[in-house]
Amino acid sequence: MDQMLERVAGLDVHKKTVTVCVRVPGARGARRQEVRTFGTTVPELLALREWLETQGVTHAAMESTGVYWKPVFYILEEAVTCLLANAAHIARVPGRKTDVQDCVWIAQLVEHGLVRGSFVPPAPIRDLRDLTRARKALSHDRTRAANRLHKVLEDAGIKLASVANDVLGVSGRAMLEALVGGTTDPTVLADLARGKLRAKLPALRHALTGRFRSHHAFLVGQLLAQLDFLEEALAQVSAQIDEVIAPFQAELERLDTIPGVNRRTAEVFVAEVGVDMRQFPTAKHLASWAGLCPGNRESAGKHKSGTTRKGDRWLRTALVEAALSASRATDSALAARYRRVMRHRGHKKAVIAVAHAILTSAYHVLARQIPYHDLGPDYYDHRHAERVRRRAIAALERQGYRVTLQPAA
Repeated sequence: MDQMLERVAGLDVHKKTVTVCVRVPGARGARRQEVRTFGTTVPELLALREWLETQGVTHAAMESTGVYWKPVFYILEEAVTCLLANAAHIARVPGRKTDVQDCVWIAQLVEHGLVRGSFVPPAPIRDLRDLTRARKALSHDRTRAANRLHKVLEDAGIKLASVANDVLGVSGRAMLEALVGGTTDPTVLADLARGKLRAKLPALRHALTGRFRSHHAFLVGQLLAQLDFLEEALAQVSAQIDEVIAPFQAELERLDTIPGVNRRTAEVFVAEVGVDMRQFPTAKHLASWAGLCPGNRESAGKHKSGTTRKGDRWLRTALVEAALSASRATDSALAARYRRVMRHRGHKKAVIAVAHAILTSAYHVLARQIPYHDLGPDYYDHRHAERVRRRAIAALERQGYRVTLQPAA
C-alpha cells in the first residue's frame, strides 16, 4: 500500500493518560516508530506538543473517545493537522492485530491515508455550540419541573390545568403562590385570576377545591423555586448567546428567511454547522453528516427502504421542529413537499423529507450568501405536470368516470 504521509502520530486517548506513537522516516528507507505515554493535564499535553514538533510530525490522529479527546485536540491543533477519527470507521479497517497497540495502528492508518477526520468547528463556533446545547438542556429541565408540578397538583386534587391554558402564567402563578402560602379557599384563589380567565370563575372555584395539604405546599414551593432558577439561567444563557453570535448576524438573517426557521433554529444551525460551508463539498454531504439523508439499502440490484443514519441530534431536533412548523403553511414549496410525501409515506417520513429540504436550503443560503427564494406551492405540480395529470385521471377513472381533457382558454 502506498505511503501518503511521512511524519505522523497516532494517539490513544484515555481519561488520565494518552499513549502516542510517532512514525517518521528511518535509516535506509525504513520506518522508525517511537511510543511514549503522557498525562492529560495541560503541562503534560504541552510537553507532548513540543515532542511532536521536535519530531517534525505534520498529522496526528485520535479516536473520538467521549469528551477526553477535546483537551488533547485543542492543544495539538495549534501545532499539527489533527484528525478526529470515528472509532467505528477505524474498527472496520481489516488487518488489525490484537497485540498491536491502538496508537500504533492509528499511526499506520494515518500514514497510508486511511483515516478520515470528523468535522470539528473552529473555536468561536465551539463556544456557541456549548451555549446553545446548554440552553436546550435548561429548557428540558424546565419542562420536566413543570410536569412534576402538574403531577403534584393532580395528587392534591387541584384541577387548575383543566381550566387554565397556562398553569405557570400570571394568574396561575399567583394562585400557586397563594396555595404555598397557606390559602386553600377556592373562592379567594379563583379571585386571583386576571384577564380572560376571570370569565371562568365558577369553573376555577370547582377546579381549586381539593385536598391541598402542607406536604403539597412544600413540594410546590420547591418546584416553583426551581422553575425561577431555571428561567433566570435561561435568560442569562440567551443573553450570552446573543453576545457570542453577534458576528454572524448577517447569516442569521439569511437563514431566518427560510419557512419554518426562526431565530432560535438559525442559532442552533450556526452553532452546530458553522457558517463556512466549504467544510462540506455538497449539500448531500451535509445531510449525511446531520443524519437527515435517506438510508442506502440495496441488495441484488433492488433499492429497499432504509432508515436514516445517526447524526447530529441537536441539529436534527431543531430541523424537525422547523419542518413541523413549515408543514403547517399553505403557500410555500416546503408545505407542498410535506403534503406530497405524506400521501404515500406517512407523517413521519414527510417531516424528515421537509427537514432535509430545509437543511439543503440552509446550505445554499450560506454557501451563496443569498436569502431564501421560495419556489411556490405549485412548484412540484409544474415540475411534474404530466405525472400529476395521469394521477388525477387515474383517480377519477377508478371511481367510474370517463375523463376527457380540454385546455382552458
